[in-house]
Amino acid sequence: MYTSRGQLSGSKVFKDPVHRYIYVYDHLIWELINTKEFQRLRRIKQLGTSFLTFHGAEHTRFHHSLGVYEIARQLIDQFHEYPEWDDRNRELLLAAALLHDVGHGPFSHAFEHVFSVRHEVWTERIILGDTEVNKVLSEMGVGFPEEVAAIINKTHPNRLLVNMLSSQLDVDRMDYLLRDAHFAGVSYGKFDLERMLRVLRPDEDQVVVKQSGMHTIEDYIMRRYQMYWQVYLHPATRSSDLLLKAVLERAQELYESGYTFNMEPRHFLPIFNREDMTLAHYLKLDETVVYFYFQEWMEEEDAILSDLASRFVNRRLLKYKNFPEANRVRYMDRLKETMERIGLPTRYYLLEDQLSQLPYDLYKGHGNYEGILLQMNDGDRREISEVSMLVQSILNSRQSDEKIYYPEDVLLNLKDHASEKSWMLSTLRGD
Repeated sequence: MYTSRGQLSGSKVFKDPVHRYIYVYDHLIWELINTKEFQRLRRIKQLGTSFLTFHGAEHTRFHHSLGVYEIARQLIDQFHEYPEWDDRNRELLLAAALLHDVGHGPFSHAFEHVFSVRHEVWTERIILGDTEVNKVLSEMGVGFPEEVAAIINKTHPNRLLVNMLSSQLDVDRMDYLLRDAHFAGVSYGKFDLERMLRVLRPDEDQVVVKQSGMHTIEDYIMRRYQMYWQVYLHPATRSSDLLLKAVLERAQELYESGYTFNMEPRHFLPIFNREDMTLAHYLKLDETVVYFYFQEWMEEEDAILSDLASRFVNRRLLKYKNFPEANRVRYMDRLKETMERIGLPTRYYLLEDQLSQLPYDLYKGHGNYEGILLQMNDGDRREISEVSMLVQSILNSRQSDEKIYYPEDVLLNLKDHASEKSWMLSTLRGD
């Protein structure tokens, strides 16, 4: 059992565009917010490169993490009257909600893909390592940091705590759908949070939904699906992600070949050298640092790195084209051959992106498939697709999308390859 740090003499309040106000009552939470590791999240955008598609999407992981904490706090208040909820876990869950994304790197998932790093691993290292976050958590008692990390990495024996933070109906998704929709300027992700919290109930191993709340959950599922295709998987955002990856991959390739940069990219050296990056090195990586190097690389002698960095910084994105599966291999082979003949390395300038998304599936977590459970009026629990005709109709209905990306501006300006230019442009435009 842990010793609570107690409550502040007066609450701290953050004015928030999504939740109106975020309230902090606990010493533990206030001290965690003020650690340097948590403050670093102000320099990591929540939606990666989506700001190049939706100009308002400049919000950060700091904003989101506070929002997840606030929804967790409100949900605990809703659960307080139920015997299945143990209020001794209150500070444990609030700390996990606040810190669940503390290990994210610059531009999040695109960065992780290039360098094979996982933010979940770094979150755990920050919580358990030699950090200000660990020092604050450790003051709660022996083992408290380990329990916070276990909730986040889904290994904690209390399945209710894990599912409140990571499931089909978790406080993380609730905040990012509302927050991302708000800052992107779209209505797709907006659902009735107040109503949702009122129909949720704690059970021994997960959050369930009061039967009368089924339609609220149906609305939530559909809005989540729309957000993925209209915002998170927008073709222009996928283009900027691919371009970001291309810049980083080219820089690493040059470094490994012995290329001499105008300025040594020392913040990237542990990754480029494929060494075990220290926590201190990782925490120095944020988006201000990445942007600094990208602007430096715009002046590099290597024409490919210079062009790719300039494209990203100045938003000259690659164009995209849909190819039906039956024609993809034939077109791609010929496009690769032609682009290489005119001096465009296809590794960086002809990129494929294939996506597949389910509007609703039985969430795979902890080795089992977990759906959204309704608590029926007779006390029974039933998975929502067994009761809702709407959810049943979309269950396992997978939607796929396949695109190729290419530099149309280069192709339009070709002067010495008229036949190749004509063929490529007519092919890519579907003439």
